[in-house]
Amino acid sequence: MVQINSDCNIAAQICQQARLSRDARFDGQFFTGVITTGIYCRSICPAPAPYEKNVRYFDSAIKAANAGLRPCLRCRPDSAPSSFAWLGTQTTLMRAITLIEQGFLNGEDAGTIVKLADKLGITSRYLNKLFNQGLGTSPKRFALYQQLMFAKQLLHQTQLSMTDVAMAAGFNSIRRFNEIFKQELLLTPSDLRQKSRHSTDVTHPYKDNQVSTEIKPITLALSYRPPLNWVKMLAFYAFRQVDNMEVIDDISGRYGRTFSFNGVEGFFYISPNADKPQLDVSIYLADANDIKSLHYITLQLRRMFDLDADMEIIQQALSPIIKLGAKIDSGLRIPAAGSVFEAACRAVLGQQVSVVQATKLLNLLVESYGETLFIDGKTWQLFPTAQAIANASLDELKMPGARKLALNALGQFVHQHADSTPEDWLSVKGIGPWTVAYANMRGLSDPDVFLSSDLVIKNRLHALYEQSGKPIETPKSYISIAADIATQASPWGSYLTFQLWDNDPVAAKNG
Repeated sequence: MVQINSDCNIAAQICQQARLSRDARFDGQFFTGVITTGIYCRSICPAPAPYEKNVRYFDSAIKAANAGLRPCLRCRPDSAPSSFAWLGTQTTLMRAITLIEQGFLNGEDAGTIVKLADKLGITSRYLNKLFNQGLGTSPKRFALYQQLMFAKQLLHQTQLSMTDVAMAAGFNSIRRFNEIFKQELLLTPSDLRQKSRHSTDVTHPYKDNQVSTEIKPITLALSYRPPLNWVKMLAFYAFRQVDNMEVIDDISGRYGRTFSFNGVEGFFYISPNADKPQLDVSIYLADANDIKSLHYITLQLRRMFDLDADMEIIQQALSPIIKLGAKIDSGLRIPAAGSVFEAACRAVLGQQVSVVQATKLLNLLVESYGETLFIDGKTWQLFPTAQAIANASLDELKMPGARKLALNALGQFVHQHADSTPEDWLSVKGIGPWTVAYANMRGLSDPDVFLSSDLVIKNRLHALYEQSGKPIETPKSYISIAADIATQASPWGSYLTFQLWDNDPVAAKNG
């Protein structure tokens, strides 16, 4: 038997306790390799727990795979929440992982390792070094395994044909898909699907091996590590809801909206599963040929609803306000906007007005300039494109002319500089640091944005310090205190922002 060693940054004792108790909070943070069976499992695996002497621990699925282990067919590691927190501050590696997950190295327009390195501003040799040091594998191998894991998830959970699964996972031919799948997982895709037919997790019948030609929903389960306060997340969206772009059912807890991710348009419904820590999502693609972008879409949905957050670690960073007596909701996550441009527009429209007024303006903006989409028997609207905003008269919006000009200019800049970052927008007249910070937080899901200049945040911190008997005396003192709190909470400042908004009794009106 080949010697297999653990490769995990989490202590073995903690991993043991987590797997024996099937602790969902550790789902995706580590994987348990069982050397006697040659498989690896999630911490929540329902199978009888193996003896400790027969297990090894890995902090990523790819490390377990590189050790010669196969994914468990019962707990399905392909469906686990993502977790690369153990990589720490290795920003370049995280950017590379993100680009690969978005499909940079697969599909018809696939880039090369050299192009990926160029985009990151490093050499291909250094890129390979980063991956081998951080993940124990090459970027190409990592990308391939991501494709296989997504394909496996689709085979388990959906009715998609084999051709659709191959396309969605980024394979250019079904022959290549079948070869790689069997080589890596020791099963053909058909064999795995046959085993899944008897699974209680599969909710749709399978169809024959043909490419889909009509708009039907693709239903997937998106796992997360609890806790997640879905009621508050839904309430946040509901208070800012745009009619005909979003729809919310308070009774069932279902949220739906249109989307346009990198030019791929569609609609989704998402709601919490009553029995498992997962959100069930139904995705409607406006164009069936966009099936090749399905993985990217699911990643965007995970980002929108903050499903990969580790709330246990994040809560520890909230100690500065906990010490002051703030009540913390451990399940409060970051509800993102549909895009960074949308987040920026929301911020501009919200300048110096209440959320209620900003939402009215936003509804007018979408109604007047958003394109229509006919899906699920109804006509919906997409959020306006940057070009549409750039060319808009904005006469429908009752707000200062300077703010209209700022919105036009932002649309023009983003349209002309598609790869620009929010920081680049500071050159646009009327776009300031607060708008950029808000766009980063809700548009790019940056976890470390503490909006200390926000009025509600200021009022809440003043109130907390007043209650603790240490009132903040001067604006200069506030700046110093806020900076210190931001440092202590880093890299989770965005969660601190939302916790303070949630703690404030007037946050629902002004946050």
